[in-house]
Amino acid sequence: MQSRLSAVKSQVQAALDRAIGDLPGGELRDAMAYACAGGKRIRAFLVMESARLHGVPDDAALPVAAAVEALHAYSLVHDDLPAMDDDDLRRGQPTVHVKWSEATAILAGDALQSLAFGLLADPAIGDAATRRLVAAFAQAVGGAGMVWGQALDIKAETAVTPLTLDQITRLQGGKTGALIRFAAIAGPLIADADPAPLAAYAEALGLAFQIADDILDVTGNEDVTGKRVGKDASAGKATFVSLLGLDGARAEAARLVADADAALAPYGENAANLRQLARFVIERDT
Repeated sequence: MQSRLSAVKSQVQAALDRAIGDLPGGELRDAMAYACAGGKRIRAFLVMESARLHGVPDDAALPVAAAVEALHAYSLVHDDLPAMDDDDLRRGQPTVHVKWSEATAILAGDALQSLAFGLLADPAIGDAATRRLVAAFAQAVGGAGMVWGQALDIKAETAVTPLTLDQITRLQGGKTGALIRFAAIAGPLIADADPAPLAAYAEALGLAFQIADDILDVTGNEDVTGKRVGKDASAGKATFVSLLGLDGARAEAARLVADADAALAPYGENAANLRQLARFVIERDT
């Protein structure tokens, strides 16, 4: 898996560099490129692997993978803003609003979102597939998906009663899980195949990913994670760890990885990379 992940990282970074490099120069373009540098590229990997499982060539899948990462970068830039999570460190570097300004961060995020949808118009994808992708993408990242989950997260910060486990699961299913789900079903959407097995895989993977993040917020080393740790506890936020305890959260993450593995049964050994990814998600230290 690691060699394939490394290859995807290189391909996607090159695609993003080309797309952003075509824009007028200046602070906005610099901030966009800065926001898109680095990262684990798990979502891009999901796009490329789900496409491979359905016989979709890399040249058709790569614009979708780049779109997902551009959208993800926008979400992080806005999530880090003082009005949101108020973070000053991301991927081991100052966040965009710290390096430039809040206004530049907002505009860079807006431009990355537009870029993401533009990347989905690549002719290599095909007209019918593009229509399916755009509809699913808009659903995943908007007011019924990622943005909705972020709104629930902000509301939870001022709630009198901490969220329940079901409420956190629902919130994270939007904030984190919706884009992961889109990435995982991108392959069958392009190929016009059944997305159900990969949707089930992604649902389990997305929750496992968030639980791992919650665990890292308690146990992680800032120098390794590249972002601030201990913020959830200091803010009094309910998380999977605060509700389940560390051991309980780890056990739940392991159960979800088993569910993700089971969902891949229709693909047999061809899905070995996705199985390894699920384990990587809960074993990572960043």
